[in-house]
Amino acid sequence: MAEITHATLNDLDELAAVEAACFPPAEAASRAQLADRLRHFADHFFLLREGGRIISFVDGPVTVQRDLTDELYADAACHDPAGRWQMIFGVNTLPECRRRGYAARAMRAAIEQARCEGRLGVVLTCKDALVHWYARLGFADEGVCASTHGGAVWHQMRLVFRGA
Repeated sequence: MAEITHATLNDLDELAAVEAACFPPAEAASRAQLADRLRHFADHFFLLREGGRIISFVDGPVTVQRDLTDELYADAACHDPAGRWQMIFGVNTLPECRRRGYAARAMRAAIEQARCEGRLGVVLTCKDALVHWYARLGFADEGVCASTHGGAVWHQMRLVFRGA
């Protein structure tokens, strides 16, 4: 049975391996970047484990900024526990474990925690091919954004909580 947990520095090597399996090198967070993120916002990593193994995870800081900019990727210290927006840097699922609902389950955990913490909503960027997938989770496409992370074209997606 798969379970959702938060991350610790002990998960670093496994997280780095999953990240490398999921993104091209220009887009993937390095081991050092993941370690920095863990030091700043480990409680905003949502790991889906099956048999103790990480098969999917979602991560990102909370910030006062309304939009997900490339500068946020570069500085894990941007995390502000009092921030109003939960940003999502990455949604990762091992290639051999895809199309089983794991990423959606990890995303729902991140969304639920953001809602319980009183955030205004959740923001992420994705490539054109995934806009429809995030829309099924309630995200609205705000169009192509200024991000040039990894040399790719990104759409900014936003889920605003009712009452926000």
